[in-house]
Formats: sequence, C-alpha cells, structure tokens
Amino acid sequence: MEVALITVGDELLSGDTVNTNANWLAAALSERGVAVPRILSIPDDRAEIAARVREYAADFDAVIVTGGIGSTPDDVTMEAVADAFDSEMTPTDLTRESVERRLAAIRERVPDREFDVDIEAEASVPEGSRPLVTDAGLAPGCVVENVYVMPGIPDELKATFEAVADEFAGDRRSRFLYTVEPESNIIAALEEAMDRFDVAVGCYPDREADHNRLKVTATDDDALDAAAAWLLENVDASETPVSRDW
Repeated sequence: MEVALITVGDELLSGDTVNTNANWLAAALSERGVAVPRILSIPDDRAEIAARVREYAADFDAVIVTGGIGSTPDDVTMEAVADAFDSEMTPTDLTRESVERRLAAIRERVPDREFDVDIEAEASVPEGSRPLVTDAGLAPGCVVENVYVMPGIPDELKATFEAVADEFAGDRRSRFLYTVEPESNIIAALEEAMDRFDVAVGCYPDREADHNRLKVTATDDDALDAAAAWLLENVDASETPVSRDW
C-alpha cells in the first residue's frame, strides 16, 4: 500500500510551526508496513489543495490530508477536498451531534466564556463522505473515496488516525543494523546487498551516537533476513547500537 501525505498550512511554509504531523504519520504508517512515497506541504490555498488532492487520489492507494478543518477564515482544507470531488459541504446528523456534544463539554469546562460557534458550518463535511468524529476535537474529519481528511492539531490528528488505523496496511518490513565504518568504506557492500537481495538499504549517520544506522527494507521477509545476515557478515555491523573507540 502506498499513501501520500498532504499537510496544509501557511504556518508550515513560513516556519512558524514545525511539521510534526508529517513525521508522526510517516512513522505510524511505516510501522504498519505502508510505503509513504510522497509528503507535500502546501499553503492555505483552496484551489491548490483541491488540485493536489485530485492528483494524488488518482496516483496513490490513499491520501491523508491534514490541516485546518474548522470554520475560521484560513481553514479551507475541508472545502478544498469537497472541490476536488465536486461535492457540496453539508452537515450530517452524526457530525452535528458530535459538534454539539463537544461544544457542551467545552462550555461546561469553561463556564465563564461565551462561544459563538456556527454549528452547521463546523459540522459540515463533503456530501456523501464518511465522517470521522472523536472526542479530541470539535470539527470532524472525513473520508472521501480514498482521501482521509484529518485535523492539523497534533492531538486531534493522532486520535483521528487511530480511529481508522486498521484501514492502512502494507507488506514492507525493515530491520536496523549499526556500524562504525565510515560511509565511504561500505558503499560497495550496500550496493551489492541491494542488487543481490532486491532490498533497499539506507545509511543514516548519527554523529551524536557516533555510529551509522543502516535501515534494510523489503517486502519479502526471507529477502530481508538474508540481506541483514549478509551485511552482518560483510560489514563491521551489529544489530545493537555501537560506538567508535577511536
């Protein structure tokens, strides 16, 4: 399974907000054996979001879009996804009930504050979509065909993803090895391992830990084990972190 990630927000592109959502989602999907061949950050531009969603929905098994999905002026993600599928925005009984329930809980928690919320707008999702509601946030997410729309607030994103996590599964597996050999000394061995066993091998220097981390990835368990065993024999590597003694 291949899943593309689209993270939406001017604040991501200006550097005002660190894009932790993309990192978290990529890791969560990788743990489930899913390949993430594309991660894209785009501004709060309705036409741009719609165009990219339409393109990626056709190119990948699934797309996860995160960004503002509420009712403030810069929250255009949900409307843009509706545009991508030529849908109208409309509330459902489920989303309306969820917004009302969450709003009541917020008012109970902060009784001295007025909340002027347009419930119909807050509860609106693309017509015909499958709503995704959690107790973590006010505005609902949704699923339109193979596109999953989730909140941009990290805690809300995680809760929404966990609600549909079982819908993402793949056959990619990885093993990590560690070596103190300089990268330049092991290039030939890494290339041979990839050719011999049809695996991918990434080399990631960790200067703080004073070693290189090798990530071996494959879709076949036997090939993965064989490649890892071959590298352990042909490179000064270990299955546990090691440090240079020089």
